[in-house]
Amino acid sequence: MKYTTLPNTDVKVSKICLGSMTWGQQNTEAEGHEQMDYALEQGINFIDTAELYSVPANAKTQGSTERIIGTWLKKTGNRDKIVLASKIAGPAKMAAHIRENMGFHKEALQDAIDKSLKRLKTDYIDLYQLHWPERNTNYFGKRGYQHQDESWEDNFREVLENLKEFIKQGKIRYIGLSNESAYGLMRFLEESNNDLPRVVTVQNPYNLLNRKDEIGLTEILHREHVGLFPYSPLGMGVLSGKHLNGIQKNSRLDLFPQYSRYSNAQATEATRRYQQLAKEYDMSLTHMALAFVNQQPFVTSNIIGATSMEQLRENIASIEVTLSKEILNKIEEIHEAIPNPAP
Repeated sequence: MKYTTLPNTDVKVSKICLGSMTWGQQNTEAEGHEQMDYALEQGINFIDTAELYSVPANAKTQGSTERIIGTWLKKTGNRDKIVLASKIAGPAKMAAHIRENMGFHKEALQDAIDKSLKRLKTDYIDLYQLHWPERNTNYFGKRGYQHQDESWEDNFREVLENLKEFIKQGKIRYIGLSNESAYGLMRFLEESNNDLPRVVTVQNPYNLLNRKDEIGLTEILHREHVGLFPYSPLGMGVLSGKHLNGIQKNSRLDLFPQYSRYSNAQATEATRRYQQLAKEYDMSLTHMALAFVNQQPFVTSNIIGATSMEQLRENIASIEVTLSKEILNKIEEIHEAIPNPAP
């Protein structure tokens, strides 16, 4: 395994992070425990979860993933071996079952953090993230920003002040954002200059089919020393190539057809080209796609997820793959021909 640190901290994290959002629906508690056991054996010390999980979001399974992690931590006593990341859900219909008054105000944060700590059976969360913004902006597959009338008012400083209180209490250590834009990140960084906590990571989708953050966000990541924490590095499994001849039975895309973000015609064509390129260099598309993300200089840790041990083993093994300059140049050629088909 390779390691890095959360930016501007001394927290050492594996370059691959174990994602967990399928535990509690597609995966059982026993399967989640098996995945964590294997990941730890392979040197992974970083696990990401959220109060919303498992997915798809619903009231019946909300919090199930954190509970599965909590029972594993209690059973194994491995809390001191793990850097644990979680998230508070922002306002949205899909998360309305979580609490009556959604948002990042102090009462919501208190409720979310305390319940996550209880489910996780721990006293602290290493990296606490805002799962998506409170304001209207482009995320979850929206390519461009379209301004709308909204009741939201600028509250970046207030949110950081609220988070500072929970850091003082020792319930959370560092803070991050998720599904955030360049504007949102810069406003949080600007306000952190007022003796407030500084954002260390942004967790956004990033993969061969979705590199839109390179347009504006990654310059900020470099210049302001913030790390990207990519999710969906395989585009919900599409970049394994397994769906090119039709959606595989019992896969996530089969069970939950609403997850069609990476399945449009342009994304499918780009995936075919990437698969052919991987074959030319005698590697799996999975390894090429994950290695591409692993090698990006702005990436802190790549969030992989799996529903089977076979998938997990292949995903983790990508850390041993290094793409040559020649392959990277050919990836750029495909990207230039079909840029960001699945934002």
